[in-house]
Amino acid sequence: MEARGRLTRRSLLAGLAAALPAPAVLGQDKAKSKYAGTTIRGAAFSLPFHQYLQNYFPEFEAATGIKVSFDIQAFPIYNQRMDLELSTGGSSYDVIIVTFIYQNRWIGAGWVTPLDEFTADPNVTPPSWDTADFVRGVEASMRDAKGRTYAYGVEAGAMVLGAARGDLIEKAGLSLPTTMDDLIKVCDAVNGKDGVSAWTADKLHHWNWPPYLQAMGGRIFKNPPQNLTPMLNTPQAAKSASWYANLITKYGPPGILSFTDDQAMQSQLSGRANMRTNAITWAAPLAKNPNSTVKNTVRYGMVPAGPAGDFPGVACHGFGIPAGSRQKGAAWEFIKWALSKEMLSRLVKEHGYPSVCRRSVIESEPFKEALTLNGQDVAALYLKVLDQLGDGAYMRYRTVPVFPQVGDKINRAIEAIATKQMSAADALKQAQQQAVEAIRMGGYKVDP
Repeated sequence: MEARGRLTRRSLLAGLAAALPAPAVLGQDKAKSKYAGTTIRGAAFSLPFHQYLQNYFPEFEAATGIKVSFDIQAFPIYNQRMDLELSTGGSSYDVIIVTFIYQNRWIGAGWVTPLDEFTADPNVTPPSWDTADFVRGVEASMRDAKGRTYAYGVEAGAMVLGAARGDLIEKAGLSLPTTMDDLIKVCDAVNGKDGVSAWTADKLHHWNWPPYLQAMGGRIFKNPPQNLTPMLNTPQAAKSASWYANLITKYGPPGILSFTDDQAMQSQLSGRANMRTNAITWAAPLAKNPNSTVKNTVRYGMVPAGPAGDFPGVACHGFGIPAGSRQKGAAWEFIKWALSKEMLSRLVKEHGYPSVCRRSVIESEPFKEALTLNGQDVAALYLKVLDQLGDGAYMRYRTVPVFPQVGDKINRAIEAIATKQMSAADALKQAQQQAVEAIRMGGYKVDP
């Protein structure tokens, strides 16, 4: 394994932007907000979006008189701390990221504020802000059963296939794989060529494996969110898990089972590994990062399909307001500004931000230019994934309150299969039992 001191996720993703012009200040001639003089505090986990947006905080403060303080934390730390903050009715924060895997829990428990009272009032939110402009599938997980909206999309982590060394695939006389069978054929043909492993992945198996589980007709839960009976001990799950474990161990670089997201991405950026399926935010740097050695060979495609179809993962995180906030009006002013068409367009034009959630921006020429990667229209690919998500039904497994606990059982099962400690059937039978216990402990019923 190479030394880890060189590049971090932050520096890698920051490479999406080259030398950037100093931002011009907008709105200085506008009247200050009625919330002028207040200070709001926000919290989020580390994403390029927040790193970019912070550059423009002075503009927001100049235009509204509202000061902004933002805490950025690592993903697991943020989720742990925010879950505790919200569950205790805390008032420390006014704007937060409503994390995809916690949306059902936080929304269902009443820990975040419905935003309809702000968007329905034209005196607060002009019709031009256009809530319908947010892609339908992105917003699906951020609404409750009554259709009320609790967050608006910041990040649409649409999963795509990124092949760092597409040239090796072409030299083998093949194309990017579109099916799981084709994927194995391509891996067999290119693995080890030029010293490049055919596949790479990180150890977050509960994100990487489900698209292939669903493609083989399996599922995580029976019918989420109504029926959370786990479905990990089915023949489809065992077949899929065995297939996936073989994919990462047979075709992955040494040490792949311990790879973090950064290490998996670095293996592609350095040209040591070829293909990976992950969110567009982590795929775009293959062509955009100045440290990438594969800018001229990278190719992009859809997540390979199985007998039941293709189910690319989509994780949609959004800005919301905690129920305990004492500055809800000022917080909405910030969200309205940060997720406006104008600001998102600037983040695309000036930073190449690839995970926008507004259709008008996604379909704009600047977005297409920003996501034309090595001559390929990845913007069209990105929108195809989001539209395929539809009403978000096939991703509902990931937003139920007990998914973090079940996801942990999945991670352990895949590790046991990949290291040949257990067969796929035995590992998933054990994961099923553990998941049932965790779900019941959470106060939910499962089928006998």
